[in-house]
Amino acid sequence: MPNDTTTHPSVFQARGLTKIYQMGEVEVQALHRVDLDLYEGEFVVLLGPSGSGKSTLLNILGGLDIPSEGTVRYHDHDLSVYDDNALTSYRREHVGFVFQFYNLIPSLTARENVALVTEIARNPMAPEEALKLVGLESRMDHFPAQLSGGEQQRVAIARAVAKRPEVLLCDEPTGALDVKTGILVLQVIERINRELGTTTAVITHNAAISGMADRVIHLSGGEISAVDINEHKLPPEEISW
Repeated sequence: MPNDTTTHPSVFQARGLTKIYQMGEVEVQALHRVDLDLYEGEFVVLLGPSGSGKSTLLNILGGLDIPSEGTVRYHDHDLSVYDDNALTSYRREHVGFVFQFYNLIPSLTARENVALVTEIARNPMAPEEALKLVGLESRMDHFPAQLSGGEQQRVAIARAVAKRPEVLLCDEPTGALDVKTGILVLQVIERINRELGTTTAVITHNAAISGMADRVIHLSGGEISAVDINEHKLPPEEISW
């Protein structure tokens, strides 16, 4: 997509997002008055060290958590006032998640793991179509134990995109992978963003990944410390770390 995101509609508008966790008698502030817009079709990397607030921010955008203060809007819907049932519907209908660990069901094949999502989605891809998109058309009937770590992560991505989400949120998707395998997974995520127009946010502590983003949002101490725009995005195969 063009780097001038201002010409694109915003998908998310976060204003004054604050998140405080109560850990026994201690309050931990994970986010402090964060303002953020994510735009339709863009690829964003949220970059920061462990404890910078990036996972908390992603979880609030994805409806897995709610802010202590502030608002987050998805188009014209205010997620910060949604109850559990409304947030469940939002996640089911609009958001695909990819985590560091694949969360596949060991007793189900790749095809069956993806089918779990397509059975509850409104307008899903066929599991076979989703697995072909991630390059696993020849591995559909293999069980997770028969797949490499990178292949398992690609099954997890297929499962996330099979319901045709408008938003794909990825939490350290290459964190458990070696460099070569991680690049294969990033190629899949980039392809989904480019071909399907899925608004994509990847959180990572790995600065090298930021080269493939439209925008890089730096987090530190629960706040956005800087925002960079990449005039020239790198393809995943040119990233090294």
